[in-house]
Amino acid sequence: MYDLERLAERLRQSRYAIALTGAGISVESGIPDFRSKNGLWSRFDPMEFAHIDSFRADPQKIWKMLFEMDVLVGNAKPNAAHYALAELESMGILKAVVTQNIDSLHQRAGSVNVIEFHGHGRTLRCDRCRKKFDRMAVSLERLPPLCSCGSSLRPEIVFFGEDIPMEAYRQAMAATRRCDFMFVVGTSATVAPASFLPRAAKDNGAFLLEVNLTKTQLTENYSDMHIAESAAVMLPAILAQLNSNVT
Repeated sequence: MYDLERLAERLRQSRYAIALTGAGISVESGIPDFRSKNGLWSRFDPMEFAHIDSFRADPQKIWKMLFEMDVLVGNAKPNAAHYALAELESMGILKAVVTQNIDSLHQRAGSVNVIEFHGHGRTLRCDRCRKKFDRMAVSLERLPPLCSCGSSLRPEIVFFGEDIPMEAYRQAMAATRRCDFMFVVGTSATVAPASFLPRAAKDNGAFLLEVNLTKTQLTENYSDMHIAESAAVMLPAILAQLNSNVT
């Protein structure tokens, strides 16, 4: 069990709270976890369709998967969990969101300091000359979309076989070292380098609040509190309690 009032007060007293989010926070926005039975990887083998070598060998084939992903993300809307984190940031309590998601829903909900480990689809980039294009300015009627240099464009996501952006890792680690309260929401945080963050935060004395429907490796070993509730229910509840503590 958890004491929502005491939890909200701990959050209020924190000096530097951050959040680590994964696929679970976006499920209620209509984006299934890619690894779930209804996710993209149930129809597209990730090693065949999501590896950078596969893209470079046959971009037209890979764009069949990318197009489906583009439509899925484009139709999604932020849910109450995204809005709650954005509100916590606007209140000055939450300092950063580190996300493994590529759906930009945090930004669309109003979050400003978002560190994207796996990139995003807001822009496309030429795989040869690296010129960038706004996604909405590029037609996907013919696949793959091409740069003026003739090479294929790709979304600015991190494919398998690629490293996460070094600047994103640097920013995430800097925020983690400063944090004294970490939300871990919708992620098991077992895949490196995201897996390093909760452990580093805990080593530095941070309070770890895990909001996941199921237990994870973090639950027994690192989390100070695990709440097995939907993020879209729990995060607004924490925010409401925080606001009620003010009055």
